[in-house]
Amino acid sequence: MRKNAKKGMAIGFALLLASLAMVEGGHAQDLHPSRRLSPMGMARIMLGDTYIRVVYGRPYKRRRENIFGTKESGALVPFGEIWRTGANEATEITVTHDVLVDGKRLPAGTYSLFTTPGPDKWTIHFNSALNLWGTMRRNPETGRFERGYFPENDVVVVTAVPKTLDEEVDQFTISFERTGADSADMILRWIKTEVRVPMKLAK
Repeated sequence: MRKNAKKGMAIGFALLLASLAMVEGGHAQDLHPSRRLSPMGMARIMLGDTYIRVVYGRPYKRRRENIFGTKESGALVPFGEIWRTGANEATEITVTHDVLVDGKRLPAGTYSLFTTPGPDKWTIHFNSALNLWGTMRRNPETGRFERGYFPENDVVVVTAVPKTLDEEVDQFTISFERTGADSADMILRWIKTEVRVPMKLAK
């Protein structure tokens, strides 16, 4: 009887460990980027021998009727406040050679792409800080999140006039549209707002 009891306890303990492993594995799978509520997306284009790539989180509308608007109205993305330009991690853009963003030189490299939406004007920030969660950074010593975006780290800042779309875009989208052999617009679209940022090869 004692042998059977010990054997039963050993089997029970093994089953418990297996079930815990399955739970932990389930949590790990839930954190996988492909199963996020706002999945990761990528936009890219070649301009001559210059490769431009944007990696970003793509939130959905999800029954939220007030996306871009005033803070007082409870908008998801308030006018006048810095936005990660997507969801989850800060959006990042990589350019392999220098480009002109609305006429301003952006050196080759990788940057966080932030925006400050407004009713009549959007400000687009190319910032040197990387590995951010939104506008925050995790402190490796304390494990706590702290401020990660600082305007003094902006390398290029440009403005653009938003356009109202006829049809609603349910999921936030960044894309490129070629405007010439060495130029393209980077286009941000969500709900009925479209913002175009002209980019061109630097000579």
